[in-house]
Amino acid sequence: MFITGYTRLCSTPGACRNDPACGLLRLEGTRMKIVKDPVHGYVEIDEALLPLLDSPVLQRLRYIRQLGFSYLVYPGANHTRFEHALGAMHLAGLVSRQIGLDDHDRLAVSAAALLHDIGHGPFSHASEPLIEELLGHDHADVGAILQEGDLTGALERTGINPEEIISLIAGDHPLAEIIHGSLDVDRMDYLLRDAHYTGAPYGTVDTQRLIRHIVLTPEGIALDENGVNAAESLLIARTLMRSTVYYHHVSRIAHSMFVLAALSHLSSQPESAVRPFLRDNDSGCLTTLLRSSDPVARDLMQRLYQRRLFKRAVYVGREQVNVPSLQGKRSLNDLRNISREIAGHAGIPGHFLLIDIPDFPGNMAIEIQVQSRHALASLEDVSPLVTTLNETRREQWRLGVYTLPEYRDRVALAATEILHIRKPTLQNKLAL
Repeated sequence: MFITGYTRLCSTPGACRNDPACGLLRLEGTRMKIVKDPVHGYVEIDEALLPLLDSPVLQRLRYIRQLGFSYLVYPGANHTRFEHALGAMHLAGLVSRQIGLDDHDRLAVSAAALLHDIGHGPFSHASEPLIEELLGHDHADVGAILQEGDLTGALERTGINPEEIISLIAGDHPLAEIIHGSLDVDRMDYLLRDAHYTGAPYGTVDTQRLIRHIVLTPEGIALDENGVNAAESLLIARTLMRSTVYYHHVSRIAHSMFVLAALSHLSSQPESAVRPFLRDNDSGCLTTLLRSSDPVARDLMQRLYQRRLFKRAVYVGREQVNVPSLQGKRSLNDLRNISREIAGHAGIPGHFLLIDIPDFPGNMAIEIQVQSRHALASLEDVSPLVTTLNETRREQWRLGVYTLPEYRDRVALAATEILHIRKPTLQNKLAL
């Protein structure tokens, strides 16, 4: 099987004659490798990007789950950041060609998409609060990591300035919206991929139609009016996957247990141990915590490993708490102080209580080009569905207080008093 327009090139002629997915291919003078992906089919990797693909910092992503602890809810959710990086790179190449970028910009955008997640810690977003609070940056700050394994040299030999990659990933580049923006390839890929591996039928996005209607304007990346339905499908997928997968209460409980285990372990370690711990992969981090000298860390990770999780003592929406006041108390130190206060009031050990205050969701917005008026307008102005979806996201928000099953009742009473939780209305009861 040959792909139309390609000539096969292989370092060992004849060795892969019966394998259509093997070898290097050339299209219009460009050599590339083909990888079979379960979501996008055949993914082309430009030869110039192969040194990046084979670098230790990118190969590390093979051992970091894309969805952290969601496999405790969805057993199939064992896909990795590496697969997602390939998918994002593939979509970035399609967008680049759609909007007519030159070869240099196309290669730079594809490289940035391939490398955009190298800053993630073990178990992906579960370790993000630790990275932000203990290291003072987030996973999009990849400047220091690009120095590992001669990635900077590999980029420069390709003709790409590493600073350009840093600005694309950080969102400071004119083309950064392709990677992280209203219509970014990161979101397109992870919605499709996460839905595929979890089996949740809510992440369907018509990426082909969406990309076909992306345009480049003086104001940046936008969408012409014929792509409105595809954009709406992306927003619907984001909304439904948020409550079903990304903020599933079991995932949030496991996430909270991991963060406390990591904090307990690191509190007994020298400061120099923090960065290597947060640059480890999932299995290395798990082993470290299971063997920790700290008994709290060991106990929590044993419970996670054996799926003996904490349970919900309190799980309430925005109508029952003062959300603005709580949003100012989301640092790890603030959360531990609140947890200790509730635990003390309930008369239980502090490490048997966790509080989870997710960030309150902001509005989703996509700029689209209304060609009949030759102007840009917010998708919210064109699609009444956006207002409904934004309100749905706010209704999905939940504050959680988690503890051991035997402590649920007294923790619920203590948390209700300390957090000033209001009694639910009938509507709240039905929603829960």
